[in-house]
Amino acid sequence: MMKQGMKYFALGLSAFIIGMSVNNFAMSDVTNRIAVVDVQKVVASSAQVKALKADREAKLKDLASFVQTARTNVNKEKDATKKKALEDKYNKELNAKRNAIQKDYTNKLTNIDKSISATIAQKAKAANYSMVLAKGVVLYGGDDITAEIQKVVK
Repeated sequence: MMKQGMKYFALGLSAFIIGMSVNNFAMSDVTNRIAVVDVQKVVASSAQVKALKADREAKLKDLASFVQTARTNVNKEKDATKKKALEDKYNKELNAKRNAIQKDYTNKLTNIDKSISATIAQKAKAANYSMVLAKGVVLYGGDDITAEIQKVVK
């Protein structure tokens, strides 16, 4: 009976040792390469983002000009009923223009974000990185690939 218990113990110990050896071997073959990217820096240096912001500023200036013209036209109107109708008309136009500007900006910004993310993923795969993290969340370590991404992102 004691011999059989020793056999099971030896068998269990052997399985444990073999399992640990296989686990250590498997872990030694896995190399986790981690990269970090300063996404804000990439976005700030992007010509696409700069052009988008300039376009939005121009559209907002046009919108401000529209508001000024609308105010002038409303103030010229003496009839209270016509004045109210004119205010309503201009408010509807203003809201439609503002919403169109915001929607256009959001769509273009989303596309730029997708493009930057795709570029980061492509560069990471090409350099065999298993993970890319935002530089702001990493306290230590990781290869900084921000400059490489900035060269590609236009």
